[in-house]
Amino acid sequence: MNDTTKQVMMGRLLFAVIMLCVTGCFQPIVYLNNKTHYPVDVFYDNQRPDRPFAPIQDLEVKGEVPLTQRQSGNQRMLSRGNDMQQKELMLARLTMQAKKLGADALVAVKYTYYTSTTDNGYVMTGVAVKYKKEMETTAN
Repeated sequence: MNDTTKQVMMGRLLFAVIMLCVTGCFQPIVYLNNKTHYPVDVFYDNQRPDRPFAPIQDLEVKGEVPLTQRQSGNQRMLSRGNDMQQKELMLARLTMQAKKLGADALVAVKYTYYTSTTDNGYVMTGVAVKYKKEMETTAN
């Protein structure tokens, strides 16, 4: 190996070591744990709380929203539906209803979406429940 080749190899090795040191010092910032906190615990249709509970009342939030120009302009059913912010707002409304009833959690939460030529429709349902106390569960 000649001196030029050795210098190129050493330069590449030094660059790789520096890049490894610099990137190893920083952790990437990815906000994947951006979990919304609701006034009651939320369990979707396929989940259940670890604690025993008693149902209080079935709850429902529903409505229709006119299609936007972006959703109906091309006469195709692309871009239909609610975005995540709208779904979170619906779930917030449902959890507030549960909290007003004195519930500790909302279980069996389901979201159903439908569309027509002029509107987006949605229904979100769940069951407001109250956790049982430890003494209640051991006495039975």
